[in-house]
Amino acid sequence: MTGKPDPKEPAVCEEVNGDEMQGHEPKDMDTELDLLSDRARAGGAERIENVARLLSPANLKECLGRLKRGRAAGTDGVTLEEYEGVAETALPELVERMKRMSYKPQPVRRVHIPKANGKTRPLGIPAVEDKVIQCGMTRILEAVYEADFLECSYGFRRGRGCHQALRKVDEAIMRHPVNHVIEADIKGFFDNVSHEWMLKFISHRIADKKFLRLVEKFLKAGYMEEGKLCATEEGTPQGGVISPVLANVYLHYALDLWMERKVKEECRGHVEMVRYADDFVICVQYKDEAERILAALRERLAKFGLELAEEKTRRIEFGRYAERNAKAKGRKPESFDFLGFTHYIGKTRGGAFKVGMKTSRKKLNAKLKEMTRWIKAVRNLLPLKDIWKTLKAKLSGHFRYFGVSGNYRGISKYYSGVLSIILKWLNRRSQKKSFSWKTYGKYLEKYPLPKPKIHHDFYGLKCLFVNVTEEPYVGNPQVRFCEGR
Repeated sequence: MTGKPDPKEPAVCEEVNGDEMQGHEPKDMDTELDLLSDRARAGGAERIENVARLLSPANLKECLGRLKRGRAAGTDGVTLEEYEGVAETALPELVERMKRMSYKPQPVRRVHIPKANGKTRPLGIPAVEDKVIQCGMTRILEAVYEADFLECSYGFRRGRGCHQALRKVDEAIMRHPVNHVIEADIKGFFDNVSHEWMLKFISHRIADKKFLRLVEKFLKAGYMEEGKLCATEEGTPQGGVISPVLANVYLHYALDLWMERKVKEECRGHVEMVRYADDFVICVQYKDEAERILAALRERLAKFGLELAEEKTRRIEFGRYAERNAKAKGRKPESFDFLGFTHYIGKTRGGAFKVGMKTSRKKLNAKLKEMTRWIKAVRNLLPLKDIWKTLKAKLSGHFRYFGVSGNYRGISKYYSGVLSIILKWLNRRSQKKSFSWKTYGKYLEKYPLPKPKIHHDFYGLKCLFVNVTEEPYVGNPQVRFCEGR
């Protein structure tokens, strides 16, 4: 899509009689969403009416149950547990306010959390009732747009995730004549989304004016910082449940369709993009086309109020001939980062080319610093058994994400670093040391921590037979370039 979407395109679906906010009472929201998804898939470019009626008290109660417990309160100071206590009366009243169009989202409460580089990033905390409505709206948008989203999009979609995106990058380079990779980063994407374009994009598929007004209200809700109300003229709701799906909708029109229908059609060589939310890479066969794509990408994003972070965006030579060409020029082959992994030129045991993956140095250091901050904060607040319980969960989570084929050394470095950090700060709980390395080792034998383990096999036979919810290319097994064959 290169031109502006036409929000005035006439709707071809029949409008359901009755009040849009209430309508007929569904058995449950999942059933209604399945019907909505089937309707969106069968209707093609049909603009769908009457979706706001799904935000009924019963459905919002279901959404309330989906919210995570123990989170901080928004600007109104009401916690999730407190809201659940009055939900039976609060939810019908909330729906009535939406029907009267008197509902107005509260500004989010902005706090700043530390980043690995010593700086901070803003985090928005919405009010509970706003989270509930956003959850319902998110499920509606997902039901409508899942049929439209392209194969290149992997972020925040049911049955897809980071490891499917990583596997796709590996497949694109190993199975196709890729010689160049564009590593791109959109500068402050979530803070620079154009509200005007967002509403046009959503109205391209949804014709329900009440639903569109709700989206606009959330976009312009603003935030509270140090007691001051700040307006938001652009960007998605900070910390909002709805932000990820809005990002997918925005980039579906601004980037994915353009790449699929224009860029690929105009290139003579192979081109493939893999996107996870606002993080993406583009694999290209020819150097001149890679340079043209990068230049065109800047223009394309600028049209929709976005720009590339130039210090994080580049074209590199990457593929099965990259190492040979780099040696001829007297330098090392280049690498690129994607989703926390550094992708580099690797070799199989037989000496054949493969895409190697390891934990990026930046991410490894950030994770170790994060562990240091945590143990410093809790070492004198919690008993050792509670510290150990949380530590086990943190280690397991790290190994489950970073435990991919070829990265055993990376997760082992993290494990060793964590053991040293924990020993150091446990010994600083008092003037007397709690452990020596010898007693620490005995404690670990008695209360073992999770050990480094590979959870995602990208190279073995397992990758040929994967569940349909995990791999979009089931039925088309990956055929890798094997050693010397």
